[in-house]
Amino acid sequence: MRKDKVQTATLIVQFPIKEVFIFVIGLIILTVLIYSTWSDDISSAIGNVRGSTGLVRMNRQPSRIPATPIILSCPTDTAITCNQTPNNVSSTTPLPSASQNTKAKHNSFASPSCPDFFRYIHEDLKPWKSTGITKEMVDSARQFAHFRLVIINGKAYHEQYKKCFQTRDLFTIWGILQLLNRYPGRVPDLELMFNCEDPPMIKKSNYNSSAPPLFHYCKDESALDILFPDWTFWGWPEVNIKPWDLLLDELKNTTESLEWKDKIPYAFWKGNPSGIGAREDLMRCNLSNEHEWNARLFRQDWRRETSNGFTDSNLAKQCNYRYKIYIDGMSWSVSEKYILACKSPMLLVTTRYIDFYTRGLLPGKHYWPINSSHKCESIKFAVDWGNTHLKEAEDLGTRGSLFARQELSMENTYDYMLHLLTEYAQLLTYKPTPDKANHICIESMACPATGLWKQFMLDSMVKSTYEFEPCSLSPPFDIEDLNAVARSKEEYLEDIEKMEKGTAL
Repeated sequence: MRKDKVQTATLIVQFPIKEVFIFVIGLIILTVLIYSTWSDDISSAIGNVRGSTGLVRMNRQPSRIPATPIILSCPTDTAITCNQTPNNVSSTTPLPSASQNTKAKHNSFASPSCPDFFRYIHEDLKPWKSTGITKEMVDSARQFAHFRLVIINGKAYHEQYKKCFQTRDLFTIWGILQLLNRYPGRVPDLELMFNCEDPPMIKKSNYNSSAPPLFHYCKDESALDILFPDWTFWGWPEVNIKPWDLLLDELKNTTESLEWKDKIPYAFWKGNPSGIGAREDLMRCNLSNEHEWNARLFRQDWRRETSNGFTDSNLAKQCNYRYKIYIDGMSWSVSEKYILACKSPMLLVTTRYIDFYTRGLLPGKHYWPINSSHKCESIKFAVDWGNTHLKEAEDLGTRGSLFARQELSMENTYDYMLHLLTEYAQLLTYKPTPDKANHICIESMACPATGLWKQFMLDSMVKSTYEFEPCSLSPPFDIEDLNAVARSKEEYLEDIEKMEKGTAL
């Protein structure tokens, strides 16, 4: 029925009557039909996926482990050691054994379901579901890894192989230590290899079986990388981006102080386009004497920003525009969550890359897709449409912002990490040992740190064990579920394409 409606509207537009009135009426009908019928179709498709992408409810079950303060103690006259109880949870806290990883042993009541994108954990680990993960498989990932991490009885051990860009590895490992403190005794014994650069590494086409299990921030459909939250959730000191929790509060204050209709009615982007073809191409869409593409684009010079004390790179101030553009960097970009949180519709230039949470984002529900092959025209259409459909555009921005604040909260981010590591550990066919890895803890990382690096560690540090149960991970998707979501996304992109072509007639 839906396609019949779209085809009917299209015929009206293409009917060989030249009068402008008929053309305009046909275009209006097309727009209304596409928007209204898509809303029903995408909601139906997503509703059929058990758990949907709904928010985790607030009524979490209390944990049987009492909430206990986490103590950071930096000695002034002795060497820093990690000989305390795991990651310096107060010694009065009773730590469960590593075997107590199922929530049933902690609490007999069911926790609320995790956001639906958590179910992609099963998809990421599917290549090893039937074989398990052997020591040989893990060792084969070393050639791609920057570091190795081992967890034994709640203690973390680290072995560095290669230098990561800036301090990506430092804050990734710091985040894992916070997880161990938040859920003491919950993370099973494991060993993993981690790559902290941009491009996906493990290509499906290179492996018929026994693929190396490699943890990473992003991938595409051709890769087998296991997705993990990126380092910026705990801060990015090199560019003065605060930990996610703190930045969310700043963004919320900004968005609540300015009505959406009062924002600057253009699409905003600021970043470094140098050497990145897609971003250089995007810069053509800036305001010029020849064109008004409804975009306001700015080059980011991080060296100058660093010397100026980051006075012109406040992310919260960038929420003053009605629309925010997301475009890939060398692969994916960590900027996507900041853009979502602005409560301005995210205009997402279509990408093949995914990270752990973007698989839960839906076009038309959380963002507006921008065609990567004709960015300028697509951006202009999106902004024109939003400025003439204010309520719908504002709602789109609100839904994206709610996703960032609620489904992508630090609470859920830690739960994602816990479930991923637990499911991964269950696939290991051997008992991990530290070998050459060094014991690390919050003292060994935070005490010698200085400047913003130390500040962001302290700001993002878990202050106590968590007093509630983690959310409940739902079973894997059925193939029908995945196909339904994929079809709905494709159909929406096709509908937007028709709308854009309609304006060009």
